[in-house]
Amino acid sequence: MVFTRRPAAVLTAIVAACAMAISLTACTTDANSQDTADDQTTVTSSAPGVVAMFTPSDGITLNQQTPLNKWAKLTPNLTKALTSAGFKKGDISHTTSDSLDKQSRAIQDYVVNHLSGSNTTDDAGIVISPDNITLLVAPVVEADASTRQYGDYVSQELSTADTAEGSDSTDSSDSSNSSDSSDSSTGSDSTDDSSSDTSKTAGDSKNAAQAEAVDRLVSSLKLAKESGMHVVLMGNSIKGYKPDAFVRFSDAQAIGKLQAEKIVSKLELSKASKDNPKYIEVLMPYTAVDESGEASDSTFVQEAFRGIWQVLGAYYQKGVVESPSGTLNGNSTEDDWQSVAYDASKEGSTAKVLDARLAKADEHASPTRIDGIIAMNDYIASEVVTELDDLGYTGSAADINPQITISGIVGNITGKKDLSRSDVPDPIKSPEKDDSADSTDSADTQDDSTATDKTDKTKDSQWPLVTGYGAYVSNIPSIVNGKQWMTGIEDRQTLAENIAEACALLNKGQTLTSMSSVRNTEVGGKKKVPTISGPLLAVSASNLKVTLIDPGYISLADAGL
Repeated sequence: MVFTRRPAAVLTAIVAACAMAISLTACTTDANSQDTADDQTTVTSSAPGVVAMFTPSDGITLNQQTPLNKWAKLTPNLTKALTSAGFKKGDISHTTSDSLDKQSRAIQDYVVNHLSGSNTTDDAGIVISPDNITLLVAPVVEADASTRQYGDYVSQELSTADTAEGSDSTDSSDSSNSSDSSDSSTGSDSTDDSSSDTSKTAGDSKNAAQAEAVDRLVSSLKLAKESGMHVVLMGNSIKGYKPDAFVRFSDAQAIGKLQAEKIVSKLELSKASKDNPKYIEVLMPYTAVDESGEASDSTFVQEAFRGIWQVLGAYYQKGVVESPSGTLNGNSTEDDWQSVAYDASKEGSTAKVLDARLAKADEHASPTRIDGIIAMNDYIASEVVTELDDLGYTGSAADINPQITISGIVGNITGKKDLSRSDVPDPIKSPEKDDSADSTDSADTQDDSTATDKTDKTKDSQWPLVTGYGAYVSNIPSIVNGKQWMTGIEDRQTLAENIAEACALLNKGQTLTSMSSVRNTEVGGKKKVPTISGPLLAVSASNLKVTLIDPGYISLADAGL
């Protein structure tokens, strides 16, 4: 009996142990989601996984003026947000490229290497499954001189190979026609045509290289998605390509709309009247011809003006806003961008345009009254500030609210005091149009007239609101002293946090529907693409500490303090 019971007890114990082991194994599998094969551990969707970032190298800004909207400024925020979301630093890589050709090759190499089995383990030697990898890609695009002034995040679209090939075909035909013409021309004309042919050949070669780079990039990204990797495009879309998610940064329309909305609010245009209108000028810097001598794409400037006109158009039509230069009026439409556009590539062009628009009636007259100038970006805003000073305008944006002084602004920024605000009374009728207070006393009338004259001249020479975009570090002191009233910037930290959350969800095989910052939009011609976006930040002296200094975007020294 003893020998019979003992084996039974042992067998029972073994079965119990096996059951426990199986249970523990199941728990371990559920917790870590790991598969073991050939002495390698493959991490699956429950682990944070890997994020590979591919961004353009930062562009060169004019006169060393540097906007805060730069890729080099965003990537540290992204890295910090990703680590906070659970990603290991060793599992976050970053590659920069100064051309689409180099970037497409880098992405191709990354994808092929991971799919071929090489370079597929993290720093702990754990093999990374493709569905635990997210590629964050900001495609390299060529920005013209005027677009570059807004920073690196302005959204643009890459053309696909099909579009480029169509362009090449046209160029080839033109080149052939040029060659035929050259055969029947004189020696002098032949030389000119030869130079033209050389230029076209160079252009054809560049277009072909661009088309090849786009094709390589799209093929690599498609291969990545087919293998299980996730692709998130940042800033720039690709025509005809649908990523897993898209990060929409600033676009032309949003930049124009932001500045117009802030002007409306600050000048209280809802209270303005025809008898005492506000005077606003819109400057639309535009590079008419690119570096190769070809006409530049005007899409950006058209969209920027559309954003402005959607806000200001109604006020011009009501007659409560006027343009001193007459470039815009109640009959203008959102298609009249050319009336306020000018070639900003020429040195001193902004000063010349502003001088012409604010021309005095005669040399003894006071400056032309102007309440606001939309300069579009900080580079242009800095030129506007210099020219306004030369034209004799005095004061600052702080004078529009008398209870806010420059010392009060500085005190607020350095944390010594809070700003108090009150509305500035602005008569419904301008003094020169108000005839309701007739006086029978001629001496009093003369005194009143003299006082009104002085008031008018002071009002005419008062410093206007000047808006910009890009948060150029070199312009921050002008914002502090009120010469430039406001600028704009991307909310980098919030965007970085949202991108990191999206990467974590994608690597877990989850959708982005739970994210409040995500909505489906059309991207690159493809519908229902989950799109991460956020409102632009408007920065002025009153909130500069909260928006720029506290988050660490700039220092007190950058602000000239």
